[in-house]
Amino acid sequence: MPCAELASKSDFLERKANVEKELDLSSLRNAVLFYQEALKAYGELVDGGATATQRELLRSGLIQTFETTYELCWKSMKRWLEMNFSPDEVNGVTRRELYRICAENSLIDDVDQWMEFHQARNRASHTYNEAVAEEVFSVAGRFLPYAQDCLKQLEERA
Repeated sequence: MPCAELASKSDFLERKANVEKELDLSSLRNAVLFYQEALKAYGELVDGGATATQRELLRSGLIQTFETTYELCWKSMKRWLEMNFSPDEVNGVTRRELYRICAENSLIDDVDQWMEFHQARNRASHTYNEAVAEEVFSVAGRFLPYAQDCLKQLEERA
């Protein structure tokens, strides 16, 4: 095998290793922006006289957007911890413990609030009734600033 080919394979593997060390926040960034726009659109449409059916459809979409954004937040925080510490320190820990570690590293401020988001996300995924949907929607309505701060903290450390 020629030396040039060996060098290019070596360079490729080195670049690949460096890329794997970087935290890709593009999906989280897009989700947070989409969630922000969805909340804004919901407010505008409801204020504009949306019907009950339209409000229910919009609420359902916002709950799904909350779920997606929440999932990307906690998985991005976990990935950051794995990359900057040992994966063994965060793999297999409870969500509360993960959030405690995130708070110790200034990725989040309020472990209890993130646990509330976690519980709301679980209720949304496993229960399908009006009362639960309203409860989750209420919690989801408070999530945006936490998601934005999470993204900001991760971007500052990337």
